[in-house]
Amino acid sequence: MRQLEYALRRLQRDAGELHDWGVHLALTLARGGRLLTAGNGGSAAHAQHLVAELVGRFDGERAPLPAVALTADSVITSALGNDYGYDEVFARQVRAHGRPGDVVLLLSTSGTSPNVVAAARAAREVGASAWSMTGPVPNPLAAECDRFFAVPAPSTQIVQEVHQVAVHVLCGFIDEVVRSVLPAEAEWAEPAYAPGAAR
Repeated sequence: MRQLEYALRRLQRDAGELHDWGVHLALTLARGGRLLTAGNGGSAAHAQHLVAELVGRFDGERAPLPAVALTADSVITSALGNDYGYDEVFARQVRAHGRPGDVVLLLSTSGTSPNVVAAARAAREVGASAWSMTGPVPNPLAAECDRFFAVPAPSTQIVQEVHQVAVHVLCGFIDEVVRSVLPAEAEWAEPAYAPGAAR
């Protein structure tokens, strides 16, 4: 418990970095850029959770934002793993979908998983920015990325718990900035779907 408390205090201290991420991502997504995310295991769940909050909604209505979780399609990941090896399952998708100006956000508790490190390198190949959320630094993933957010905890469990909080903090900052950049909600929010209504 003490380690978690310490890690959360560090998160609060480093919230300015997440705010900068939120500003950059909000402007990127509002202007037509995309966020691509990936991770393994629990980090894959965090990557998909982040995308769900952006494509859906986090704190109130707003326009859907263009984000894709590279972990979500089992057919693609199994095909790429079979044909190219598991180290390439994310990198090849980054090369397929990434464009200059996009952001590729990779999550890894250890920062050593070869497939996310390869995805960071692929991001640079296509002109996208590579960001990461990791456990303690130094680690290979953080070293390959333009920006990283590191949790200084020795336990995988604690790193994952803080990553989940960081994902929500990041979403809050994105929403805050998007609302100041995009037109007023009344002009762009999709009407709520009422059961039984014609579509």
